[in-house]
Amino acid sequence: MELRAQEAAAHPFPSTRLTAASTSPRELDELKPGRRLPSSGEVCQTPDGRPHLPQPRRHNTRGATSGRPGQEDEEGDVGEASVEEALLPVPRRSRDCKELGGESLAVGAEVKRQLWLAGPLVVGSLMQNLIQTISVMFVEHLGELPLAGASMATSFATVTGFSLLTGMANALDTLCGQAFGAGQYHLLGIYKQRTMLLLTAASIPVAIIWFYTGQIMLLFGQDPEIAMEAGTYARWMIPGLFGYGLLQCHVRFLQSQNTVLPVMVSAGVAALFHLLACWLLVHVAGMGSNGAALSTAVSYWVYVILLAVYVRVSSSCKQTWTGFSMQAFHGAHDFLRLAVPSALMLCLEWWSFEILVLLSGLLPNPQLETSVMSITLNAANCLFMIPYGLGAAIRKHHWSKMAMSLHVPIRACCFA
Repeated sequence: MELRAQEAAAHPFPSTRLTAASTSPRELDELKPGRRLPSSGEVCQTPDGRPHLPQPRRHNTRGATSGRPGQEDEEGDVGEASVEEALLPVPRRSRDCKELGGESLAVGAEVKRQLWLAGPLVVGSLMQNLIQTISVMFVEHLGELPLAGASMATSFATVTGFSLLTGMANALDTLCGQAFGAGQYHLLGIYKQRTMLLLTAASIPVAIIWFYTGQIMLLFGQDPEIAMEAGTYARWMIPGLFGYGLLQCHVRFLQSQNTVLPVMVSAGVAALFHLLACWLLVHVAGMGSNGAALSTAVSYWVYVILLAVYVRVSSSCKQTWTGFSMQAFHGAHDFLRLAVPSALMLCLEWWSFEILVLLSGLLPNPQLETSVMSITLNAANCLFMIPYGLGAAIRKHHWSKMAMSLHVPIRACCFA
């Protein structure tokens, strides 16, 4: 009885005593003196029944932990330091900082990768857009009437032809991006051939509309002189319509493989060639505004030839371009299910700008108003190429990564 009374006095709270019967060996090993029980939060006790409190370490001026200057503590001072350090919790802020630092590095690497892809896309799109802008700039020196006619014809061609072909070709971004990400490289060439055939077929009715541009302008109440000038300019642009459709197919075929530098270089060469062609046809040959329209068509075909030669001779396209295939004549309906909505979305966007030029021809001074509106929109189009290139880079990266992560059959998601 006396022994039990002594134990009860030494341990007034029996529920907090640490016994081998109530604790597993692993918990006994983890619950060192000075640690807290995980369930109750009580301090572990030493064998004599008293709670263990870690002793503070003494520091001398030389940085050594000892009661005597310059020497280490004796008999277990190192053990107390290790236990004390183990009791110190790891700061959550430091862990968060490390995680944020890792995420920042990953985001920085992704931004660099996207800029490396978007930079050539922006420059290439700008060079391609400059082809029509340079033609209008050469016609500008011929007078207000030729400039108004060229501006009207360019806007009409964009509304009825270029926007339609560009929108339909956007379906090739989705198809080729998924095929390339899934590793089915041979499908890229098939998709490209199928799109070339369909865009060429779509260009035929558009060419007929361009041939009667002057009469259509008169039906909408445009000035007769501007309408006739625009009709003549549009007729000389008809050969470039077919080259423009093939150009969009080659550009998207290469961009879906992240091959953007050849596209940028070819666009720069075509733009420089266009400068020379405009000067020769407009001033040297004396063709006037008709020469500017013809030089646009020739420059588009030069751009197409440069890309076609690269696809044929480059080693990076050996797996994606295996030659012409009869499979390109199948699956047109499934392709149009994706191309038509894409074309409608892009046409509505482009028409909202180009229709301003057409409406300016109804103002009291149509020649001046049309010329000013055309110059303004051409400058704005050059600036729009920056977000266009960035968006194209993100879109291609998204489709490629999605196909790589899902590993789904391309036929299921591309209607192939």
